[in-house]
Amino acid sequence: MNFGLTFRAAKGRWMVKSSRQCSRGSIGLFVPPSPPLDPEKVKELQRFVTLSKRLLVMTGAGISTESGIPDYRSEKVGLYARTDRKPIQHGDFLRSAPVRQRYWARNFVGWPRFSSLQPNPAHWALSNWERLGKLYWLVTQNVDALHTKAGSQRLTELHGCMHRVLCVDCGDQIPRRALQERFEALNPTWSAEAHGLAPDGDVFLTEEQVQSFQVPSCARCGGPLKPDVVFFGDTVNPDKVDFVRRRVKEADSLLVVGSSLQVYSGYRFILTAREKQLPIAILNIGPTRSDDLACLKLDSPCGELLPLIDPH
Repeated sequence: MNFGLTFRAAKGRWMVKSSRQCSRGSIGLFVPPSPPLDPEKVKELQRFVTLSKRLLVMTGAGISTESGIPDYRSEKVGLYARTDRKPIQHGDFLRSAPVRQRYWARNFVGWPRFSSLQPNPAHWALSNWERLGKLYWLVTQNVDALHTKAGSQRLTELHGCMHRVLCVDCGDQIPRRALQERFEALNPTWSAEAHGLAPDGDVFLTEEQVQSFQVPSCARCGGPLKPDVVFFGDTVNPDKVDFVRRRVKEADSLLVVGSSLQVYSGYRFILTAREKQLPIAILNIGPTRSDDLACLKLDSPCGELLPLIDPH
């Protein structure tokens, strides 16, 4: 799947040329098919939210597909369904300079589009629930900063955020946009055309395209740079896990939005909610790991359903 993403250096400035399909049509390409909204199910979710006084919401990649970000597991449209590619592994990134070079070259090409994406109606709805006092805490497994862009503040980014970069050796942290400028300075004549979009700002490039890409080191100590996210094979900081677990125990209900809960880092909080005998509702297109634990399951696009719910 070629989305017409072309990046070339022209007169010292990096330019992005996106086809119409990439700039607008790709948003719908990543939302899996779903049945029409069931009015009775909408009423059940409304009742669930109305009865909740300390509602904890946990979101996953499915809430951001309507903003144009592909996910991994969605039927027919997720990365695993479209390709045989696998996400980068934490250990490989730390051990291998060529792996880091390939990662950053692809991320460099994907960053302008990824960083410009905006919240969709589902993100705005949850932000509004917080503003009105309905949402007690929001936990996201996403690294796209779309909840922050929508104004959410009672928020834990479980897996970190792509908009921050840190040094593996000294821990120094910089904004991702600052690293983009360093990439541009180091690669004034490098150009590449992406051959497809992947989750979290990644794109597909050939090995030949990657080979000449130059990657900067930490300006403070010279160590390797890494996005401030939890890669596959890594673990979430235990303090963050304990913090979220306390928020779950303080809640009186849990709503899952756009997650299949296949990754244990999020699924563990469903187990905590079950131990507390909290009612659990799940909004996700397709089956999840916790359907049997939920009192309500809805298969609808998040951005269509959540704005219909009155948080008062």
